[in-house]
Amino acid sequence: MVAAVFSRRTALLASRAAGRVNSATCLRSSVARSSYPSFVRYYADKSSLPSHTIVNMPALSPTMTAGNIGGWQKKPGDKISPGDVLVEIETDKAQMDFEYQEDGILAKILLQSGEKDVGVGSPIAVMVEEASDVDAFKDFTVDDAGGKAAAPSESKSEKAPEPSKQESQSSSSSSSSAPSGQESTSTGGRLQTSLERLEGIEYMASPAAKVLALEKGVPLKSVKGTGPGGRITKADVEKYSGPTGGSSAGASSAAAAPGLVDQDIPISSMRKSIANRLQTSMQTSPHFYVSSDISVSKLLKLRTALNASAQEGEYKLSVNDLIVKAVAVALKKHPYVNASWVESEGVIRQYGSVDISVAVATPVGLITPIVRAAHAKGLETISKEIIELATRAKDGKLKPEEYIGGTFTISNMGMNAAVSRFTAIINPPHAGILSVATVKKVAIPAADGSIAWDDQIAFTGSFDHRIVDGVVGAEFMKTLKKVVENPMELLL
Repeated sequence: MVAAVFSRRTALLASRAAGRVNSATCLRSSVARSSYPSFVRYYADKSSLPSHTIVNMPALSPTMTAGNIGGWQKKPGDKISPGDVLVEIETDKAQMDFEYQEDGILAKILLQSGEKDVGVGSPIAVMVEEASDVDAFKDFTVDDAGGKAAAPSESKSEKAPEPSKQESQSSSSSSSSAPSGQESTSTGGRLQTSLERLEGIEYMASPAAKVLALEKGVPLKSVKGTGPGGRITKADVEKYSGPTGGSSAGASSAAAAPGLVDQDIPISSMRKSIANRLQTSMQTSPHFYVSSDISVSKLLKLRTALNASAQEGEYKLSVNDLIVKAVAVALKKHPYVNASWVESEGVIRQYGSVDISVAVATPVGLITPIVRAAHAKGLETISKEIIELATRAKDGKLKPEEYIGGTFTISNMGMNAAVSRFTAIINPPHAGILSVATVKKVAIPAADGSIAWDDQIAFTGSFDHRIVDGVVGAEFMKTLKKVVENPMELLL
């Protein structure tokens, strides 16, 4: 069998020459283009197989070297149109949709939902042009398509701030001497789909069984399935009477409270990435903190006035929108805070643009979409961008360039009335992160000697002492206080 491996541009030229497509290459994910071939096109060999296209695991982010297969959105025999989502791919950053960009028919799924640590470039599916060709690939396997690409070790794929030379040598020595400790070869576990991960359910069960199990607090790992292939049915959950075996004390305790059962939740790639980055941040970035109780009374009045003047549906500013703008103004005046430590080049890099990363909580973990050039944008533009980015972040639809990078981070817990003050961990390689608590009423002396009530928020800056000296961090907070308490400066 003769194979032709196409780059993105080569595929376009070849397709046009053959009169197969007008424009656009055969494959595109909903994120940035990869340097790996997206597909391999095969042609009939001695009439054994029809012409077909092998779909490979794409690189959906600059740091991605392997990914997990989530839920397939199409099944063999389904017709695919340009822009249709073929499969969900879980990377180390997020779960993303992989879109197909040419008309075709899915002939074979080579790697099923749940496959973990699939190397970039590994065959995952087969596409054909005619429905009559689907049956020819019934017994087609990954090996027939060339086999899986080797997935690199986790230490190479994780792009955190540079560790010290000693740490790098230790990591290298550990990985080479104990390869069996790598998750990709030791767990053998089945990857959870998005729904299963949210519900904390790992075992094969019908939707009705999952809902009933959640309502009754029944651990599905303890239920024996009687459905096809051992699938747990609703009847199996209804018949479950508690765990068997073990000590009598344990049995009686479980019988008294069947919902109080320990549950192991597999660590997702995204959760692992968050843990590694924040642990590295605490170990390599010497944090120091500066707090300030800042009056936001005028800021709230400005927000109310601007929203009242907007036409219906035009915009609706939040307190966070104004804070993002205020931070951008302050950072422009303090470039040492709008910077990062670049160990490999021996420099502290001060950024010309203020790109604010806004922490957003999603069902699978924290992600920080970026408002680019926030210092040069108006409040309405910032507000609309934050709403759009936050919505797509929660849906797992962000592109890598929308959350990788940034120059400073804001973590706002102001929507939780219980949070009066907190400190945040720096998002490497940034020089700092700002924590924003909830608005609180504070009694202050009025001009006539009486008591007045002021709206205040506790702001806490976490700074990397390698980059930011204490006095610089304090001056940044002083400027931020001035801008927030005199918000008309935001309109300049």
